[in-house]
Amino acid sequence: MGLDIGDRRIGIAVSDPTQTLASPLKTIIRKDDESAVLEITALLKQYDIGRLVIGLPYLLDGSVGEQAHKVMDFNGKIKGQITVETVMQDERLTSVTAGQKLREGGKKLKGKIDAAATGRKFRDARKKRERLRKEIDAAAATVILQAYLDEISVGSQISQQAPPSL
Repeated sequence: MGLDIGDRRIGIAVSDPTQTLASPLKTIIRKDDESAVLEITALLKQYDIGRLVIGLPYLLDGSVGEQAHKVMDFNGKIKGQITVETVMQDERLTSVTAGQKLREGGKKLKGKIDAAATGRKFRDARKKRERLRKEIDAAAATVILQAYLDEISVGSQISQQAPPSL
């Protein structure tokens, strides 16, 4: 399972049983840490997850910023409640990548967000914007998890190759 942890929402993705393909699962609203941890714990049990991949938002220069510290703190809270392994995965620009992938898949996010912002009914517009943001968060979790799956796949392919002959 992959997580894209934000201050307001947490995007969640899962992989197929062969750990080849990541897919968006859902986005949870982060009202408080305790309820978010409980919901994640329930999903880990429901989907029989063996490893939790958490996106760590390094700054573009590779240093750890404020948001990365918040994610590490949240990771500590999760680790105290679960028995599965947690892995931190670099998530720089995943929301940008997720938005691009959604657009490639036929989603016109910018236009939809702009249209929602100028809609006649402000409440409906806010709901539409929030729904689109949830899609992006779940897609970002998918990008994080897929990057991790690709890394472990490449690592296993390298280790399965015969050593070079001398």
